[in-house]
Amino acid sequence: MTPLIPALGGALIVAGLLGVIVGLTPQPVSTAAPPRRPLVRRVVVSRRTGALLLGGLVAGAVVALLSGWLLAVLLVPVAVAGLPVLLSAGGAAERIGRLEALEEWVRSLSGVLTVGVGLEQALIATLRSVPDPIRGEVGRLVARLRARWSTEAALRAFAEDLNDATGDLIVANLVLGARRRGTGLASVLESLAESVGADVRARRQIEADRAKPRTTARWVTIITVVVLVALALTGQYVAPYRTGLGQVVLAVLLAAYAGVLVWMRQMAAGRPLPRFLGERARKEATR
Repeated sequence: MTPLIPALGGALIVAGLLGVIVGLTPQPVSTAAPPRRPLVRRVVVSRRTGALLLGGLVAGAVVALLSGWLLAVLLVPVAVAGLPVLLSAGGAAERIGRLEALEEWVRSLSGVLTVGVGLEQALIATLRSVPDPIRGEVGRLVARLRARWSTEAALRAFAEDLNDATGDLIVANLVLGARRRGTGLASVLESLAESVGADVRARRQIEADRAKPRTTARWVTIITVVVLVALALTGQYVAPYRTGLGQVVLAVLLAAYAGVLVWMRQMAAGRPLPRFLGERARKEATR
């Protein structure tokens, strides 16, 4: 039981350092009243994360039995489930794909409007060729129009579904077109599509630049893990880390490395542009 106490101490140090990192990360301040929380809070874990944690737990138990590092029972599952998240792009490709879909949809809507149909009929007609990333949002917009919603109310609900500053810009132009019923909406949408296309190209370039340090960190992590495993299995270089104090020191070093990865991810994460339509935007404007 003696080696178990330092191992648990090292695990608590790791958890404490990760808690400090999460606590120091700035979070947006919400003025809305907090919802009522149930007495028992259910933690939802995706199937992929659950499989990674289970596999990491088995691998950690095997490593602990073979090497005597009891800390591996905790560290291996955390590393297996956490490293792919820390070294991933964080959904940037999905956001860029949605912007590209918005550009394509606006171009299609502009082309339909040039035929001379009304805005509502043009919006319904674009449902046949809408890109997949925004098919659900456009489908709900068309359903609201068919349910006899007013055009402006349906468009504002569409902006809430998109939840994006670029979507607010598109919806604002559509709302103005619905109010004025002029003939220049098609040309305005075509210019807006050009602007969104330039934004997509700029974001792709930025994401390509951000991918370089992530790739470097990924390879450094892989090489470090391979070297540590090789040394643990073939030599006495890491023998001091099998002791109780050594496992505490190892936990601190690994927690520091994880903190650097979290810091790098926070630095590379871009902040979304503020919205100017919707209930949340009005609350922020009156704050």
